[in-house]
Amino acid sequence: MKYRNCASALHVVVYPSLLLLQVKVSSSFCCCRRPLSGPFSHNHFQHAVTTSNPWNRIDAQLMQTLSKTNEEDSFSTGQSFYSSNRSYEILPLDEVLKYLGPISEIEDGDKKDHLQRGLSNQQAQTRLTQIGPNELKPPPKKSIWELWLEQFDDTLVKILVGVALASAAFSFSEVWDAVGDANFGGGISGPTEIVHVISSNPELKSTVLQSFVEPSIIIAILLLNAMVGVWQDLSAQSSLEALEKMQPRLATVLRYDVDCEAKWINDYDATQLVPGDIIRLRVGDSIPADARLVSLTSSTMDVDESCLTGESGSVGKLPGDEGLSGTQKNAGTDHGNTVPIQDQSSMLFSGCLVTRGSGCIALVVRTGLATQIGKIQSTLAEAQSEGDERKTPLGEQLDEFGTTLSYVIGAICVAVWAASIPHFTDSVFDTWIEGAIYYAKVGVALGVAAIPEGLPAVITLCLSLGTRRMAERNVIVRKLPSVETLGCTSVICTDKTGTLTSNQMTAVLFVTLETTQTNEITIVEHEVTGSSYNPIGSVIDVDREESIGNGAIADACAIMTLCNNARLIGHDDCTDDKEKGNDGQEALGDEAKAQYTIEGEPTEAALLILVEKLGPRDNEKISESPSIIASQNNGYFANSWDRYATLEFDRKRKSMSVLAKEQSGDDVSVNCSADQTKLFVKGAPGMLLQRCTHAKLRDGNIVPISVELRDQIEKTISSIGSRALRCIGLATKDGTSLEKHLLQEEEHYNDILKDSSKFADIETGLTFVGMVAIKDPPRPGVASSIDLCKQAGIRVIMITGDAMATAVAIAKDVHIFQDEDSAPCSEAGINAFEGKEFFAMSQSRQLEVVKYGNSVICRAEPADKQRLVKMLQSLGEIPAMTGDGVNDAPALQQASIGIAMGISGTEVAKEASDMVLVDDNFSTIVDAVEEGRCIYANMQAFINFLITGSDWSFPSHTFGLSPDADSFTFVVGKFGYSTAGLYIGLATVGIYASYFVDHGIALQDLSSWSTCDDPSSCSIYTDLAAPQTLALTTLVTTELLKALCTVSVDSSILKVGPQKNPWLLVGVMVPFGLNLAIIYTPALGKSFGLVPLTPLDWLHVFLWSLPIIFIDELQKYTARRRYDTDTSSTL
Repeated sequence: MKYRNCASALHVVVYPSLLLLQVKVSSSFCCCRRPLSGPFSHNHFQHAVTTSNPWNRIDAQLMQTLSKTNEEDSFSTGQSFYSSNRSYEILPLDEVLKYLGPISEIEDGDKKDHLQRGLSNQQAQTRLTQIGPNELKPPPKKSIWELWLEQFDDTLVKILVGVALASAAFSFSEVWDAVGDANFGGGISGPTEIVHVISSNPELKSTVLQSFVEPSIIIAILLLNAMVGVWQDLSAQSSLEALEKMQPRLATVLRYDVDCEAKWINDYDATQLVPGDIIRLRVGDSIPADARLVSLTSSTMDVDESCLTGESGSVGKLPGDEGLSGTQKNAGTDHGNTVPIQDQSSMLFSGCLVTRGSGCIALVVRTGLATQIGKIQSTLAEAQSEGDERKTPLGEQLDEFGTTLSYVIGAICVAVWAASIPHFTDSVFDTWIEGAIYYAKVGVALGVAAIPEGLPAVITLCLSLGTRRMAERNVIVRKLPSVETLGCTSVICTDKTGTLTSNQMTAVLFVTLETTQTNEITIVEHEVTGSSYNPIGSVIDVDREESIGNGAIADACAIMTLCNNARLIGHDDCTDDKEKGNDGQEALGDEAKAQYTIEGEPTEAALLILVEKLGPRDNEKISESPSIIASQNNGYFANSWDRYATLEFDRKRKSMSVLAKEQSGDDVSVNCSADQTKLFVKGAPGMLLQRCTHAKLRDGNIVPISVELRDQIEKTISSIGSRALRCIGLATKDGTSLEKHLLQEEEHYNDILKDSSKFADIETGLTFVGMVAIKDPPRPGVASSIDLCKQAGIRVIMITGDAMATAVAIAKDVHIFQDEDSAPCSEAGINAFEGKEFFAMSQSRQLEVVKYGNSVICRAEPADKQRLVKMLQSLGEIPAMTGDGVNDAPALQQASIGIAMGISGTEVAKEASDMVLVDDNFSTIVDAVEEGRCIYANMQAFINFLITGSDWSFPSHTFGLSPDADSFTFVVGKFGYSTAGLYIGLATVGIYASYFVDHGIALQDLSSWSTCDDPSSCSIYTDLAAPQTLALTTLVTTELLKALCTVSVDSSILKVGPQKNPWLLVGVMVPFGLNLAIIYTPALGKSFGLVPLTPLDWLHVFLWSLPIIFIDELQKYTARRRYDTDTSSTL
């Protein structure tokens, strides 16, 4: 009866709406407290339909629905459920299918069936409902209104807003009084009457306009800065949008329906993919989700993962469990053990591009935000929110200045008002309340006058001018405040590939086997001249005639040309480098990069360029266009042989080879007889040597490889590897040694080569020809730039995914590491660590390592950059971080200065950065820092001048603006600004008072001028044009002299004079000329209440003004002495 009740209840729930069954079925079974394998299983229902039991009358529709439900996967209700955190990259494929297959407990045959038919449409829809679509949804954006209000969440801006409101209030009060007086003392009934009175009185209209000039200017400045800030915030949000655009829109997926067979669906909406889906990929496809590679029809599959790893070049992928390393297999089901992305040979990642391979079948394991690119988006959003809260160094000091300024202004207002209390009852006021209000206005007016309201405009102007100067140095500034921050940079965290190095693989050594005079076999390393992709160069001690002989060099050229799918392209529309220098090396520059480019793998391109330097035609001695020079020697060897079959590269044998038949004709090689077939092989020299039985010497003799010779070659391979050079071995197999069925004449040779498992057997009995050592050379000028960084107190940390030996070798080449470096170091004796090793250390040890000297972190994972940036920021450093890949975006956003690469950088990296390098060159970063420090110094001088001119009534307590203490910029200091400001105020008031003293008025009488009752003495107070002119002229002259002194904030005017900045001289002469024009033009003088000055008056002006120069020089001298003392005490 219990079962019948359950069945009836289930029937009642399900029958009206079959959709509810998917939700209620599990709970209905639970109420029966019976497992699915018990009497209430699917078989029980099937039996019940065929019986006449009234309790078991379940219609066929319900039975079919239950059948589907039993088939439904246990994605959320069974014992095996989906988790995006499970480490599918380290699990055997069978176990991955256990978690992602259609049901939790299936036989091995069912697993294979799932790979052949995929998920059903119903299963996929259920998972899509539970997990959500396969798309990146950026966090909610702030509205324009919210961004607008944030621009006013600044201490100095708030003060300026208060100043604008106070100034507007005073202006309105003045207008109200003026309107009342103009209305002959009559009352004002409302706004309409006010407008009428103003419009009918021209003088009153002028007064009103003048009254609101100051608040209008302040408000206009604030609105302009707010608009710029909103625009920058909107630009910063676009990095998340760019990341979303990287997701593929379409996919090819395997699906089936209950009534239909499984079929591949092309152009399927990629957002509808779910874990467990089977997808198919081919060359050129963008991977739609994170997936495990299941099978291939081609022998290899390569994927471009540079957007995630930042490393150039495609990465080989292996199907099934072949891609699991020993470490991964040992990890088993321990999901805490993960491996770096670059080591996950069995995984395909969303957003990456398939560059080689066909018939690639993969199992989707993660979608949406659970993918690697989704995790980057989450981290990027977090870094962006932290960056919004972080202020620039200048911003922090402006906040400190604003806070102090608000207290000082309040104190000034109160002090002036309190000091004026005895004058509240002066005769000029009708009541003491009127006097109190008047002096309150005076106090607030003095406080307002102390505000440097032009400061935001000055900062914006300096930064804007700086962006133009940055552009001239190949730096595009995306965020205005970064110009100022760049001047304070104390650590540069940089990539290796493409930034420190040229990212142009170059052959540097050509290794041959030669005989000595005593007939002993020796291995000789020949240096290769030239660099980058320019084919002009040579191989030391190798004659070009040997490339068409019968020796090893001729075979090596043929191997490098034929075992190659790259292409070197010369552009005729670029400047010829041979006009710049004879050797074709020093004169390369940026033009060479544009003159010669490649298509294909950089390593293979390096071999093509070596052939051009070895081949019979000397590129240095002929006058041909770049398009011909780029391929004439390779064309010679390519035309000499017909490549009719290719044995593709795979990671097991680590080699590739081609079968080629020599062409008949006049223009063919003479190193072998016509119609000869050869197997040309290139690959990893260690594994290639194991399959070699003979070696070909430079003179053409072929000798067996003895034990001693093999040991000698292996030692050379180890030696080249220890120098962080990539080594490629070259070998051949003559037609006489080839199996007959591999010859082109055989009809079935192509069928035999379809089986890639036989490639290793074919590549046996080889003849070793030689080796080539390749490296990515440092960019010219990088070493000197890093030396300059050391002089300027900037440390350099290199972060790379390369191995330790390669990273350290490059670090030494570019002077990151030098013998005199003394910092906490690794066991290798230098400050270099692998990423896992470094972050496995204690936090105190990590901080100790990055606190001093230059460092190298190799085999770094994407998240390591952001962790390193946070660590440096916790030490008070101001780090700049370079990056080009999508994986670099969070670190670029987190860093104080994010620098993206303009050539190799992804759109996501550029959008997340503060600035973009046009040429991807580290030296450009140093140039930008130098320019940033120059801009910072200009801003410091400008702010010095502005605050000094604004704070003459009180000390400026805060501005100690300077770059890092290790830089060559000194600090004038807080006392300097205060002293200069006080003297400007003293000089202005002093000359004003001296005018009355010179006319017989005692100082004590000046303090009581309003109560003067002596007509002969009081008459001097009726015409104040002369003292006002003296005071204004002295104020202007003193401030302009101060401006001339601020060309440098630390160097004497005798050392760095105003002539260093011609525009400053113009900026000083123009306002001084305007002042003269106003004084000596009667109409203007009358309008401003000024009168012409006599020669004696000018003498007084300069006597009061010139001391500002001596005060400024004293301040700079004191600052330099203090800086020298502080520096010596820290050494």
